[in-house]
Amino acid sequence: MPKGKPWTAEEEKQLRELCEQGKPVNVIAATMNKSFQAIKRKIERLNLKVVGHGIHGTTTSRLSIPDDLPSVEEALHVLCDALDDLNQKGLDQTEVLRLRTIIQGIKIYKELFADYVNYRGIEAKMIEMEEKYERLAAQAKSNSPKPDDKPIAQA
Repeated sequence: MPKGKPWTAEEEKQLRELCEQGKPVNVIAATMNKSFQAIKRKIERLNLKVVGHGIHGTTTSRLSIPDDLPSVEEALHVLCDALDDLNQKGLDQTEVLRLRTIIQGIKIYKELFADYVNYRGIEAKMIEMEEKYERLAAQAKSNSPKPDDKPIAQA
């Protein structure tokens, strides 16, 4: 499991305070601008108590599209985390559904990512071919006789 950026003492203090206030993991993650899994792992390492896994009566969320797509490797790390979490005993139905949704989403992402990479390869080849065509067209134009040029008589 790759390690992320180290936590500062201030971040750990903020995490402790949010846990003491009874905030769920998803709220803590959003507040601290960290991933759900990063918060969960840190809570476990610090032996903190948390109210729940983070889904409390809402089905809406804000989606943000990252500038860079996560790699397949990063997606597989999320998949592994979700599978590990799914093996825990005592999960409520909502958390099981959330984890299964993540797993299904990762499977779809992997397929779409492969299509995207293939598309990008095709796109790059098309751009290369267009540039080559433009060079050949310019070269042909410069080598073609001009309208006022008279053909050379052959003897």
